[in-house]
Amino acid sequence: MDGGLQLKMPEIAAAFASGPWADRFPPILTADQAAELLQVPKATIYAWSSRKLLRGCGRRVGKRLLFFRDRLIVQALNKGLQE
Repeated sequence: MDGGLQLKMPEIAAAFASGPWADRFPPILTADQAAELLQVPKATIYAWSSRKLLRGCGRRVGKRLLFFRDRLIVQALNKGLQE
């Protein structure tokens, strides 16, 4: 988003502080929740992760891939996920 609105993590946290969005998308997301939030297939989340497009947005915990909601949104909206 060149020259556009740049979201910051406090703004995102405030948007998800209460209400149905807070219950649906907690601060730590599963791959399914991340896919739902970004409105992409779960396979796309795994593809982006393997291509290092989500660097800093998540962590592997055992066999599970978990994401930090606010970082994921900042990455997707401010920096983009396309190579």
